[in-house]
Amino acid sequence: MKKRIIILGAVVLLVILGASGAWFYASGIVRQEVERLAFADGETSPQLTCASLNIGGYPFAFDIECVDAVVVSGDLMAEIPAVRVSVMVYDLTHALAAARGPAQISDAFTGQRSALSWTGLNASLRLKDNRIARLSIVGDELSWNDLLLGDTVLAKASHAEAHLLDIPEAHDAERNLASLALYVKADTLDLPAATLADTELEIEAEVSGVPDDLNAIGTEPILPAWQRAGGELNIVGISMSDANADLKASGKLTLDAQGLPNGSITIDSMGVAERIAPLIEEPWRTLVLGVPQENGRHTNQLNFRAGTLSSGLLPITTLPPLF
Repeated sequence: MKKRIIILGAVVLLVILGASGAWFYASGIVRQEVERLAFADGETSPQLTCASLNIGGYPFAFDIECVDAVVVSGDLMAEIPAVRVSVMVYDLTHALAAARGPAQISDAFTGQRSALSWTGLNASLRLKDNRIARLSIVGDELSWNDLLLGDTVLAKASHAEAHLLDIPEAHDAERNLASLALYVKADTLDLPAATLADTELEIEAEVSGVPDDLNAIGTEPILPAWQRAGGELNIVGISMSDANADLKASGKLTLDAQGLPNGSITIDSMGVAERIAPLIEEPWRTLVLGVPQENGRHTNQLNFRAGTLSSGLLPITTLPPLF
């Protein structure tokens, strides 16, 4: 009996030592991969640097904390006090993340400086066969402020969330393409420049022609690759409303080989024309929103074709290619 207990104890000890060795080995690889992001060029792929990088969670998780994170992508730079990502060792396909604000954002090209603050900002990413099954970002008491000249509120919301979900039935396994559904919601949204206050916003959309392998996203310019895959943006619905006005929009858009948008967007609104009168002069206001009906609602269809934006059949302006 005593011998069996000794053998069992030895087995348990070996398992613990093996698991510990595996965790420390894996954590070393994780550290190397995160530190390697500091050597990205910041153009073709974002560059991430951390003033200090901490990895904990032993033995059941990997808790990665990047303190004083700096992210550079093109001319944009974001400075974030701390970012934390957690992954359970028995489920590496599900990651949870949180960030501490405020984040300082600057644009080297325009000189623009702004800050994004929040009381809570969390994200969740779940993968299936290395493609996005669900990506969710949820924030509370969000505020975006311009810091170039003083401190001016550009936008704020009491709560906002964005979800990106895989559409399994639309997966094209032969071409390695996925389709994703997008849902965005913002409560008590304030946009002072557009004179919007306590506005409720909802966006539902679907996008096809997305690489089904997460590692393939960004390996080549996104928009040209999306166009070659025959990608389509289906705006199921955009809804904005406050106490005095509402707007709804829907439509479909694609890109042609020259990077020009094709498709149409239908707009239906009430009270919006009066709201934006100080911002957009006639005839542009009517060209976008349409002529009011007897009930006071404005309806219109914006058409995109070969670089031309039209209000119904009337050309408004030309558009530059997106790539």
